[in-house]
Amino acid sequence: MTNALAEKPSFLRSKVGGLPRPFWALWSGTLVNRLGTMVLPFTGVYLTQARGLSVAAAGLVMALFGAGSLISQLLAGVLTDRIGRRATLAGGMLATAAAMMWLGYSTSLPSILAAMFVLGVVIDAYRPASNALVADLVPPAERPRAYGLLFWAINLGYAVGMTAGGWLAELGFVWLFWINAATSVAFAVLVWRAVPETAPPPPAEGTAGGGFGTVLRDRVMVGFTLVVLGNAIMYSQTFTMLPVAMTKVVGLSTGEFGLAMALNGVLIVVVQPLVSNWLGRLDAPITLATGLAVMAVGFALTAFVTNVAMLALTIVVWTAGEIVTAGIVGTIVAALAPAHLRGRYSGLYGFAWSASTVLAPLAGSALLGVSPGALWFTLGGVGMLSAAGMIALGPAVRRRSALAA
Repeated sequence: MTNALAEKPSFLRSKVGGLPRPFWALWSGTLVNRLGTMVLPFTGVYLTQARGLSVAAAGLVMALFGAGSLISQLLAGVLTDRIGRRATLAGGMLATAAAMMWLGYSTSLPSILAAMFVLGVVIDAYRPASNALVADLVPPAERPRAYGLLFWAINLGYAVGMTAGGWLAELGFVWLFWINAATSVAFAVLVWRAVPETAPPPPAEGTAGGGFGTVLRDRVMVGFTLVVLGNAIMYSQTFTMLPVAMTKVVGLSTGEFGLAMALNGVLIVVVQPLVSNWLGRLDAPITLATGLAVMAVGFALTAFVTNVAMLALTIVVWTAGEIVTAGIVGTIVAALAPAHLRGRYSGLYGFAWSASTVLAPLAGSALLGVSPGALWFTLGGVGMLSAAGMIALGPAVRRRSALAA
């Protein structure tokens, strides 16, 4: 036993709260970065007010950002496996800082379009590397808690960043770009100094290696990605069609809607750390399916909303489902992925979320045009279908998890 422990890397021997110290460096960097995430929530306002673009031109700019994000996760997944987790994460953050400053000082439409496309490619390039780092650093039993804590840091940072960003935007939009860029650089420096490279060596020639072809031939992972896509399409409505439906159809004020939506962040920050340990001990496929089903019920109930209190109730329901799923998805991806392909597997998972940012507003607006019920009941159906898919994949996921443990 003594010899086995002596052979463990020092970063696995040194732990804080049961998790390796490098994980906490990654967690701290994530929190700092999200505290400074101020540009994207106010991009539409910045483009139309500070740069004088029309709504149509601003829409084109945001569409290019979405196109960049579709490329982002797949590209970052490859880089995570080829050049390493640390280099991809730090490089992505430095590129994000540069793109932020480019966008902040762009005045012509061509320059703004180019900057937004590049920003779409680089701003979330850290995610496959971050997910792979957690899988490399944290033993399987602790991964649900670790991924849940990262989810908590993202939400806490985003909530504070949104509040501060609204105030700073009144002083001048340039502050948002400088702070966002500075926190991106801070994340890069922290990871480079405090997180070791964990990528395994590439497989020997003649052994099964593979790029994305290997990932796409993994039917369990492809099926799981479709489950994640259903989850992402549901959640993406919270910042696409839900604000439109509540203000334009139900007639709530923006203040009422914002107050109700604040419940989502508050519940995550307060509740999620309290339950992540317990949720991590449960069966992962059943837990994820349960969370998806609860989210589905919450979104379906939105069809009956007529006032802010009813909206708040539906938010509590789907937030409860979101909390249940928070640490489980990354855990399953880590169990399915061979160590040398963790970046690519995480990239495919991230691609589902990027795709949802394109699909959700297109499908959501079409369904809302039919009726609110058509939108929210369809979303409920999508969530239930995703939950059923997760249950069907359960036996295969359990077998792969047992092999990976």
